[in-house]
Amino acid sequence: MVFYCQRHCYDTKYTTKVVSCKPAKLDMLVEGKKKKVACYEVTLEDTILFPEGGGQPDDRGTVGGMAVLRVVRRGGEAVHYLAEALQEGASVIQKVDWTRRHDHMQQHSGQHLITAVADDLYGYATTSWYLAEAVSHIELDTDKVTEEEMAKIEDIANQKIREATPVSIVEYEASDPKLKEIRTRGLPEDVVGPVRVVTIEGVDANMCCGTHVRNLADLQAVKLLHTEKGKGGRTLLFFVAGTRLLRYGFLAYLTLSLLNVV
Repeated sequence: MVFYCQRHCYDTKYTTKVVSCKPAKLDMLVEGKKKKVACYEVTLEDTILFPEGGGQPDDRGTVGGMAVLRVVRRGGEAVHYLAEALQEGASVIQKVDWTRRHDHMQQHSGQHLITAVADDLYGYATTSWYLAEAVSHIELDTDKVTEEEMAKIEDIANQKIREATPVSIVEYEASDPKLKEIRTRGLPEDVVGPVRVVTIEGVDANMCCGTHVRNLADLQAVKLLHTEKGKGGRTLLFFVAGTRLLRYGFLAYLTLSLLNVV
């Protein structure tokens, strides 16, 4: 199933109905320790809150005014975990934590862009990626990425951002032969319904379930930071994009300022 959040990535508010609500337990960190927390497992007719997938963490926000603890995909359903119960059949308003959502959109679209440029320039295929809280990384199928290569990838990626390159999303049936021509790291075994293809005009087309910007201009810029050796002879390429890059630059400025204090 393709959810409302995947078709309307920039929307922040949505009204839907409660399909089911039942008691559940959720593994959460409480005061630094993992504990099972009593909560409620809620499914809705549709959702504006993105369940984790495609390397992207889940959204946060509220349902019926109650904070969402977590959202996960289970086959064709998005399961929301709430601290309190909701009445089945009730109409509820969902609201998205836009700061978190937009950050994830910027990092995920930035990853697609960097992946495409690295592959096009040097044939370095992406085998996985990790969207972390501060700095994300892309795992490339090569034992080394030189500083010169990093600089070239970054330069072309930022050129595409300055050109305000459009980003579009099209849905295909899973049996459509066109999907064989599109970049993918494979679909989940329990995928249900249409397959989404995210296209950066003239740059890349990639199967993906995540939320994305509608134009690369929304990324503002990307910065490749450094590399580390990964498993199996692969290389981890670390990056930041968008608002994260602005914060990263400001923190670097503060650090230098403190070092220069006599």
